[in-house]
Amino acid sequence: MVLIVEDDREMRSLLCDELWGTGYQLREARNGDEAFLAVLQSVPDLILTDLRMPAGGDDYISRLRTVAPACPIVVMTAFGDAALKARVLKAGATAYFDKPVRLADLKKCVQQLLGHGSGADS
Repeated sequence: MVLIVEDDREMRSLLCDELWGTGYQLREARNGDEAFLAVLQSVPDLILTDLRMPAGGDDYISRLRTVAPACPIVVMTAFGDAALKARVLKAGATAYFDKPVRLADLKKCVQQLLGHGSGADS
C-alpha cells in the first residue's frame, strides 16, 4: 500500500492518478495527523508526502519514522532549500523532490523504492 499525503486535493488526485496501476493499493491522507493515524493502523510499503501542510514539517517526518522505521518516505515541497532538504533527509526521508515535481521522475523513484524499477535509466 502507498500512502499519499497532500493537503491540496487536486495535487493529491493527480498523484493518485499517476501511481494508479503500480500494483499497489493507494491510500490518501489530507495532513500530517491523518497520515500518522493511517500509519499507526497499517504501515504502508511507501509514504509519498507533502511537507508544508497542516501537521507537516521536519518533526512530522521524524514522527513518521518512529512508527515506520523501515518504510521509504518520499518528500515533496514547494518551499524547500538546501538546508531544509538536509534536515528532512536527516530526519529520515528516503528521497526529496522540489515542486513542481516532474511526475516521471517521481514515479520512477517510487517504483525503484518499491522494487519495480529497472535499476538503470530506460
